[in-house]
Amino acid sequence: MVQAIINIDDRTNRILNIIKAKYDLKNKSEAIDLMAAEYEEEILEPALKPEYIEKLKRIESQKAIEVGTAENFRKRYNL
Repeated sequence: MVQAIINIDDRTNRILNIIKAKYDLKNKSEAIDLMAAEYEEEILEPALKPEYIEKLKRIESQKAIEVGTAENFRKRYNL
């Protein structure tokens, strides 16, 4: 675990306190961890996650389906 001394403004402090209370966390460090996890899920591109690379490799190894024209595609998928 890494320890850090940080400076935060009053608004950020209030937000951390709200998160801490809402999720019944023990301290602001847990609130920051939760915020970082949410940020990772919502903001970071999936391409940065190793799971995404594995999924992409599986998809790339699949055989492509030839549909031809847009009309053939519509017929095939009942669109």
